[in-house]
Amino acid sequence: MPKNTFSHVDTWVFDLDNTLYPPSARLFDLIEVRMTAWVMQALGVDQTRADYLRKHYWHTYGTTLAGLMREHSVDPAPYLHDVHDISLVALTPDPVLADRIRALPGRRIIYTNGTAPYAERVIKARGLEGLFDAIYGVEHADFLPKPERAAFDKVFTKDRLDTTKAVMFEDDARNLEAPHAMGMGTVHVAPTAEGGDHIHFHTPDLSHFLGRITG
Repeated sequence: MPKNTFSHVDTWVFDLDNTLYPPSARLFDLIEVRMTAWVMQALGVDQTRADYLRKHYWHTYGTTLAGLMREHSVDPAPYLHDVHDISLVALTPDPVLADRIRALPGRRIIYTNGTAPYAERVIKARGLEGLFDAIYGVEHADFLPKPERAAFDKVFTKDRLDTTKAVMFEDDARNLEAPHAMGMGTVHVAPTAEGGDHIHFHTPDLSHFLGRITG
């Protein structure tokens, strides 16, 4: 990676789950359990059906919540509060990652399909508090989820972000399609690389990658 690859960047956009902490923490396993329980309660279905709907809505709409809202008119606020009410004991502070994020020139923001309060809890547990200029959750996109282009438009308009001078770090490759189309740099952060012209870089280790940028 040439040293000047990101020299034009003035805004660094980070996803949260499985991006600012390693997938080995398995937080989303805990969230999925609560999602399934919510679907069972809200729709009056058994666990097998609830698990199917949770996955089906995620694949079809981008998030389980988006499917519940569109097909069942579920109120997003109680759902989001409940499914993100999980233990963060699996997370540990990462001072090296913190130093490398701090060294990035320009603004640093988080944009997650979770909620901003949940994101704040996570970054505190990771020792990353105070490093980000803004935190945007799905509520800031009027509950539209990534990967929908309209969701990115809403959040980036709120932030007044110039997409031609920004890069996004994201574990879900499909969530990089819209940023790429908007002129952003894209970095897929995941154990396994995925193909696609919308992915400029892949890394299994965000901290290492940032270290290569900042030197």
